[in-house]
Amino acid sequence: MERLAFGAMGTRVEALLEAPPTQKARVALARVREEFERLERIFSRFIRESELSRLNEAGAIDAGRDLRVVVELALAARERTAGRFDPTLHDALVAAGYDRTFDELDEDAAPRPAPDPGAARDVIVRGRRITLGPGVRLDLGGIVKGYAADRCTRILAPLGPCLVNAGGDLAVAGTRSEGPWPVAVDVPDGRLTLAVAEGGLATSGRDRRRWRQRGEERHHLIDPATCRPAEGGPLTVTVAAPSATEAEVASKAIFLAGPRAQQEAELLGAPAVIVGGDGRTRLVGGLA
Repeated sequence: MERLAFGAMGTRVEALLEAPPTQKARVALARVREEFERLERIFSRFIRESELSRLNEAGAIDAGRDLRVVVELALAARERTAGRFDPTLHDALVAAGYDRTFDELDEDAAPRPAPDPGAARDVIVRGRRITLGPGVRLDLGGIVKGYAADRCTRILAPLGPCLVNAGGDLAVAGTRSEGPWPVAVDVPDGRLTLAVAEGGLATSGRDRRRWRQRGEERHHLIDPATCRPAEGGPLTVTVAAPSATEAEVASKAIFLAGPRAQQEAELLGAPAVIVGGDGRTRLVGGLA
């Protein structure tokens, strides 16, 4: 098993490839790192020169292929999740205090008013042109990790079964010689191990990326209905889907269903591990 681990997109990325230790395998793993770094330079809202930052500042640009593709994926996800997955929550994240990389957050910063949840959040893609409505800025952090993991499995797959994990957004292509990939999911009483043969897995939760803002606890999962960190509902939601990108969207949408998260997963037929606010772990959507 060939392995590579590195930091990118504010998280730890790991790539595994079941293949002989050849020059081709080493080159392919190096391309995985290069691809994550390339995409980070396009999508990071913390890099002033990134293409996403330029779009947010200008309100409209002729965008490159990757930005157009991810924006269109995010808009399609907003449509099919009835707005629970929403890429236009940049300013709500900033208002909650997530205005810089997680390691640099200032817990003494004065709270800022949340955006108006009733305001229009229009985004238009026509050809190469992306245009944001007045006051709209994008955050694509979650979906980009899934997109990057999916792209990198396509780099590795011609050489053998592979897995790419970007901080919990995980993509798999091909089954190992020993069987499906074992993937550990943290739950309150230890870990569950899921067998993943193909596709993606992603977790959305309010248990880790937390900080305090003038004594009030905050987290990064914003409820589009309030433009504030989501309250109540599950602690974490882990979802399996045909790709890491789809798993990221589904996990966030089910998480933001709040008390109806379990019913939402069952309705969607989404295999999911849901840790409720009561600490209980439930396997739903056909997962057993």
